[in-house]
Order: sequence, then structure tokens, then C-alpha cells
Amino acid sequence: MIVNPITDGIVLDHIKAGRAMELYQVLNLGALQCPVAIIKNADSKKMGRKDIIKIFEVIDLDLDVLGYIDPGITVSIIKNGELVKRHGLELPERVTNVIRCRNPRCITSVEQELPQVFKLTNREKGIYRCIYCDTQAKHSK
Repeated sequence: MIVNPITDGIVLDHIKAGRAMELYQVLNLGALQCPVAIIKNADSKKMGRKDIIKIFEVIDLDLDVLGYIDPGITVSIIKNGELVKRHGLELPERVTNVIRCRNPRCITSVEQELPQVFKLTNREKGIYRCIYCDTQAKHSK
């Protein structure tokens, strides 16, 4: 397998094994005109197995969405063949339009145009609560 080095782009590393395709879809990477490489089940000393996504273009990514889906991801920005920035992600304090409130009496069920906003209330257990009705949603770690 040969995956060319990135001159300008983004590497999503330390993705939990098996989650790369979910990220590919959530980030709508199929709509990009640049190459995107997905490496599944790569050997990792730290994790045992991991997935990696290489995007051969610098694009805007919602780091909160990435952090919610898989808080262990490392995001590396490459420009002119050099690493210019590395982000270690964690569960974000707030997520908007990522989780849907399942409470049928929540205002978001009636007022469809309202954003679905959840705040992190318990980092250790990955518990988020709707800011409108306080309904609990648990992050699937």
C-alpha cells in the first residue's frame, strides 16, 4: 500500500478502529475534489489498532463534532510539507446540531428551526444535556 505524503492537507490520526467511515460521512469528505485516503486497522503501539484519514487539502473542520464523535483524535495540519499545527481533541463543552433531543415535549420538537444544543455535564461519563429541557444524552465512548 502506497499513500503519498501530504504537501498541504490534514491528517486525522488516532481514530478508534472502525470509525473512519463514520467520520468520512459526517464530514462529507466524499464531496471533496481532492484525494482522501482512509487507512483502517493500522497497527498502533498506543491503541493496538487505529484508523487514519488523510485529506490532501486544507479544509475547515468542525473540531467540536470530531471531538464528540471520537475525543481521542489527533488533527494535524500540514502546509508546504511541514506540520504547522496539531490539535488533540477531547469532548467539547457544547455541541450544536450533532445530537437530537429525544424528548417529544422539548421545544426543539415543536420549533424545528431551533438549533439542537447540548452541554457537557459529566465529562467522565460523557453525559450531555439539552439546554432547553435538560434531557440527558450519553456519548458512546
